Amino acid sequence: SRHAALSKRIGDRLRAGRRFVLVSHIRPDGDAVGSLLGLGLALETAGKEVQMVLADGVPETFLHLEGADRVRQQPQRSAGDEVVIVLDASDLQRIGPALEGFDQPDICIDHHVTNTGFARLNLVEADMPATAAVLARYLPAWGLDITPSVASALLTGILTDTIGFRTTGVRSDLLRMAADLMDRGARLHHLYHRALVARRFEAVRYWGAGLSRLQADGDLVWTTLTLADRRQADYQEDDDADLVNVLSAIEGFRVAMIFVEQPAGRYKISWRTADPQLNVSQVARRFGGGGHAAAAGAERAGDLQTDLPQIVAETKALLGIR
Repeated sequence: SRHAALSKRIGDRLRAGRRFVLVSHIRPDGDAVGSLLGLGLALETAGKEVQMVLADGVPETFLHLEGADRVRQQPQRSAGDEVVIVLDASDLQRIGPALEGFDQPDICIDHHVTNTGFARLNLVEADMPATAAVLARYLPAWGLDITPSVASALLTGILTDTIGFRTTGVRSDLLRMAADLMDRGARLHHLYHRALVARRFEAVRYWGAGLSRLQADGDLVWTTLTLADRRQADYQEDDDADLVNVLSAIEGFRVAMIFVEQPAGRYKISWRTADPQLNVSQVARRFGGGGHAAAAGAERAGDLQTDLPQIVAETKALLGIR
């Protein structure tokens, strides 16, 4: 098959390379961090020299993973012989400034159906619910060891992108893969708690601001989070603290949205749906973003309060919901 031939070419490249630069996307989630650390630590175990890079650094939620303290925000200048690998990013804009001064990436490993095929070798498995799952599938074939640290990183990526095995893309083979990672030393209960359950006091206060402004219209429920909310709660990150997953659990709605004000006149939008007949990534693309059928996002310039009614209306129209 095409993937088998591609996998072999990637395996050859990994074996032949000595120095590697690994990069994932801005505002990294658990799959970005888990994929980066999973492949990075496996390559190091194989005796390779590895730089792991996230333009925005590792979020506090994932600092317990081995290797997280060695992730840098920019790589050392290119020497020209590095194998450059981009993980969990559908296009080069998604990685921010992390690869300025480098040539076209050698390899991209991803699971986004919207992937633009920007690397020399692109292994994109859109049927997989996480890039970490793609790596768990192929690392043994590439002759790379899944140590307990690698297993923990990969299981974290799978857990976060499936919201704890709750998305529609979770099949029995993914649970077998997770069990295999547990057999290799990943502690499921610990990783699950750290990635998905534990919440900081400030984050929950921040939620309170968003929940107090909850709005509903037909099949859609949404709220906003402002910069003032963030300051008041003393919440340090620039995201929604996963509040959108709380919104998507409210019964009686087909789509949940959250608008998060950013500095310099920008705002972020997230969409979630548990309805297998809906595809929110098409709405995100309309607003310059992307993602998956069940979860997508975009970032825009403009005034949040002015733009919001139109975005809500267009979301309903594009998805054909009431």
